[in-house]
Amino acid sequence: MLITAARIHDGINWLPAGSVIETTDDGVIFAIHEPGVIHDAVYYEGILAPGFVNVHCHLELSHMKGVIPEHTGLVPFLQQVMKSRFGFTDEQKKAARHEAFDAMLANGVVAVGDITNVNDTADLRALNKMHFHSFVEAIGFNEMPVKQFENAKQVYDAFAAQQADGKMLQQSIVPHAPYSVSYALFKLIDEHNLQSVISIHNQESPAEDEYYISKQGGMQTLLHSLGIDDTFFHPSGKPSIQTYMRWLSPTHQFIFVHNTYTTSQDIIAAQRLLPDVYWCLCPNANLYIENRLPDIDTLVRDANNICIGTDSLSSNHQLSILAELATLKRHYPNLDWSTLLRWGTYNGARALQMQDAIGKLEEGKKPGIVQIKGIDTDSPVASRII
Repeated sequence: MLITAARIHDGINWLPAGSVIETTDDGVIFAIHEPGVIHDAVYYEGILAPGFVNVHCHLELSHMKGVIPEHTGLVPFLQQVMKSRFGFTDEQKKAARHEAFDAMLANGVVAVGDITNVNDTADLRALNKMHFHSFVEAIGFNEMPVKQFENAKQVYDAFAAQQADGKMLQQSIVPHAPYSVSYALFKLIDEHNLQSVISIHNQESPAEDEYYISKQGGMQTLLHSLGIDDTFFHPSGKPSIQTYMRWLSPTHQFIFVHNTYTTSQDIIAAQRLLPDVYWCLCPNANLYIENRLPDIDTLVRDANNICIGTDSLSSNHQLSILAELATLKRHYPNLDWSTLLRWGTYNGARALQMQDAIGKLEEGKKPGIVQIKGIDTDSPVASRII
C-alpha cells in the first residue's frame, strides 16, 4: 500500500512535503519514499501520523462516566470514586469497558498504559487489538504492607500468565500515589523487579505536598475519613516527589503522572537523581477534577520527556489522545503541533518501552497510521486507517 497526505508526521518531525509511505499488507512500514519518487499513492486529506499511545488510562473505571461532577477537587473526587465505583453489575462494567476500548481503537490509539487494581481488563488484552502495559496498583498506607503487596502480586501474576499473539503484553506492580502507599510498601514494590517501569500519580493536588511537608490538610482528612491511622507517618518537610523518589531504585524507568502542581525544582531534582524519567500529562482530567492545568511552560523548559494520557472516564469525557493534545494547544497556543504529536506518539511509545515496534513511521515498524483532520480547529478528529 502506498499512501500520502499534505503533511506527514513520523512521530518525531514532519517529513518533507510529498513523501510517500509504503506498507506491507499487514501494516509494517516497508519504506518511506522521498518526494517525487512515487506518483500513484493514495492521497489522504489532513495529516498522517503514527498511532497514538495512551500512557495513562484507567479502563476498569469506564462504567463511571458522568457519575462524579466536574471541579470537585481531588480529595472529594477520590472519596466519591471509592463510594461509587462498586455500585454496578459485572455486565454494566464489562459493556462500558469494551465501549471505551473500541472508541480508543477507532480514534487511533494503538497502545495503552492501563492502570488496574483487578484483572477486569484481561479480556481486552486477550482481544489482540492493542498493545498493553498493565500497571497493577499496590495500595496501602499502614505499617503492615505484605497483604497489600500480595493482593497486587496476584493480579500481576494473572496478567503475566497471558500469552501474547502479535501484540505486546507487559505488566508492572506500581504505587498508586504518595498518599496511599507507605514507605514499607514502596520498598516491596521497588524490590519486586528493579528494572520494571514505575508509574505513579504525582502532585495532582496541593494537599499531597502539604501532607508531606507538614502532615496537615486535605490528605490527612481523607485518610482519617477512611479510618486509616497515620501516626506512623513523619513528614519530610519536602514536597512528595522529592521524598518518595529516594525510596525507589534509579534502575527503574519512571512515569510521573498528572504533575498538576509540580515545580521546576521538583522536575530538576527528579531528573538529577533518576536517569530515565517521563512526565505524563492528562490535561482534560486535570481540568475535570481540579480545574487547573500543570505549568506547561515549566515542563517544556525543564522536563526531558513529556508524554500523554487520558486518565479515566470517571474524570474525562472521552479517552482520546488527540483531544488531550487539542486542549494543550488551546491553552498554550505557542506549542507547535510537531511537538504535541511527538508527545502523543513517539514519546509515549518510549515511556511504555515499545519504541522498537510503534511510535514512529520507520522501516520495519508496525506503528499503525492515523489520519487527522481539522487540526487547526478546536475539535480535530483522528481515525485509524492502518
